[in-house]
Amino acid sequence: MYKHLLIATDGSELATKAVEQGVGLAKALGAKATIITVTEPWTAAVSGEMSIAFPVDDYEKGCAASAARVLSAASEVASKAGIDFQTQHVKDQFPAEGIVEAAKARGADLIVMASHGRRGMTRLLLGSQANKVVTHSTIPVLVCR
Repeated sequence: MYKHLLIATDGSELATKAVEQGVGLAKALGAKATIITVTEPWTAAVSGEMSIAFPVDDYEKGCAASAARVLSAASEVASKAGIDFQTQHVKDQFPAEGIVEAAKARGADLIVMASHGRRGMTRLLLGSQANKVVTHSTIPVLVCR
């Protein structure tokens, strides 16, 4: 069946549930896992007058610290389950693109991620990363809600 799961997380409560489900699935299948978090490019997160007040170095340090916290929490879940796993911080990518590219680069055969289930104006403004991953991925995607 599946031998290598790519589990994507942003550290949110919902994403943590997807990590738990992905880790549980990896354990049940005897599969290895790569747990990733993706941080967007500085220019995508900050523009205009805010860029003057928020230097790129500060942004990168903040992203690295946040990614370390997110991956540390996910590592605890995977370690307790006793699965073979690695973690990766994908930098300077939009989430969906980073997830799909990491899955290809790592040779994953299943992507596991959460969907925040946004609707209406919120979905229009923020987009759906899960929908983008499902649309652009060449491998199966398990979306946890």
